[in-house]
Amino acid sequence: MKPTVTRRTLLRAIGLAGGAGVMFESMRALGLVASPDALATPDYRPPAPGDLAEGKRGRKVVILGAGMAGLVTAYELGKAGYDCVILEAKDRVGGRNWTVRSGTRHDGEDQTARFSDGQYLNAGPARLPQSHITLDYCRELGVPLEVFTNQNANALIYNEQTGVAPQQFRAAKADTYGYVSELLAKAIDKGALDQRLSIEDKDRLLTFLSDFGAVGDRASGFAYTGTERRGYSVEPGAAEQPGVVLGPPPSLSDVLASQVGRYFSFEFGYDQAMTMLQPVGGMDAIPMALHRRLGDRVRLGAAVTKLTDGPNGVEIVYRDKQGKENLVRGDYCVAALPPHVMARVPTNLDPRVTAALRYPFPFPVGKLGLEYRRRWWEQDDRIYGGITYTDMDLVQIWYPSYGYHGARGVLLGYYNFADAAAAYGDLSPADRVTRAVAQGVKIHGEKYRTELASAFSVAWHKVPHIEGGWVDWPDRTSGEYALLNKPAGRVYFAGDWLSYFTAWQAGAIDSARYVVTNLHRRVAAGG
Repeated sequence: MKPTVTRRTLLRAIGLAGGAGVMFESMRALGLVASPDALATPDYRPPAPGDLAEGKRGRKVVILGAGMAGLVTAYELGKAGYDCVILEAKDRVGGRNWTVRSGTRHDGEDQTARFSDGQYLNAGPARLPQSHITLDYCRELGVPLEVFTNQNANALIYNEQTGVAPQQFRAAKADTYGYVSELLAKAIDKGALDQRLSIEDKDRLLTFLSDFGAVGDRASGFAYTGTERRGYSVEPGAAEQPGVVLGPPPSLSDVLASQVGRYFSFEFGYDQAMTMLQPVGGMDAIPMALHRRLGDRVRLGAAVTKLTDGPNGVEIVYRDKQGKENLVRGDYCVAALPPHVMARVPTNLDPRVTAALRYPFPFPVGKLGLEYRRRWWEQDDRIYGGITYTDMDLVQIWYPSYGYHGARGVLLGYYNFADAAAAYGDLSPADRVTRAVAQGVKIHGEKYRTELASAFSVAWHKVPHIEGGWVDWPDRTSGEYALLNKPAGRVYFAGDWLSYFTAWQAGAIDSARYVVTNLHRRVAAGG
């Protein structure tokens, strides 16, 4: 009889014969680990001048919106000689990619940033996963990157409703993982899972749990008693200072009551895993680099007021900074505005298209930047980057991942969504600061109030021409999503909302490239 070859035995044989590198590549081929090809969308080929006949190179494309989708559309089409013009209602490019610095004015509210030199707030996107195509554009455009600390063992968890004091992530994790490991190890040791596990599997799982939860072995009863993983009340030092381990740990019941375990799963998310990155000096380095490539093809302060699609081209009317109505004609149009904003533009498109644009709903999102006169989170609390999670309506506090050991720093005082963001958005900018600081004091003490130098807040659902942090689809299978991913005559739609990376710049880029590919093929085929 022939021996049975399983995937495990096959990989073991490959590893023995060719080494770990060959086995890793084999795992990629079998689809067991992510392939670089899968991450980089290799089927996309940028348009090139040689793709089109001489008479077609001057095809004009009018692009609505200078967010990431609009900028990338113009940038990619420009590689093949398309004549692109972008109409942007705001006085800047980037859309929701907005970095606030000293002197930045909020066009929807009476706010001007007073941050000190070198300090900034990424009011929109602030972190880049390694797998996202956004990094490929940073490389192509020469945008330098640095690490964004998305996960920090020294950051805190605070659930006000439980009455438990703020605790470090490391202690919360150690206790949660420890008690879960203890319970599972004891259940396995008593035979509770004998029907699911072989003797060999039980031994291996107990070995894993012993180390994963630091619960010892059978001799110690797999009991979780706390270790240096929780941290130290007195750090180890030289000579006769072994350190004092933080402890004892709370009881299992208290750990469960604290509900800290619900904050750990975010780091397992595919798009949230460390290491994450950010452009040096602010996220808007990406749209600014695209703007430099596009030059005067971007018209700022140009608010679209009408779109007409015809058999031979499109006509767009826009109002400029002086309030004058202007007409621009093109062969095609790419509408890269938020769908709820585009739905209000008068057009002659099929009413089903307009109805589809209204289908995804804008999602309220808020952010608050707080500049402090000293970086007390580093000096006093030894927190260098990372995120503190809470059950209060500020939701999250972010510590800056740049400017370490500088004189000042801008901390993200809240990053909230839905009802919490709407509630803050209803307040005046000054009242938002008062409310958020009062909550932050519960975590970090009075220095959270007394050391504050300046603040700047954004309620994205109240920002003109954007009106939401992102959009949510009630259903992607009911027809609207598919309809808007197709051209409406000579009008195409692009944006992160037409991808499965909603709220990420990568979604806007992927959508733009999808439109570029289809439009370019249509022109090349004589359309």
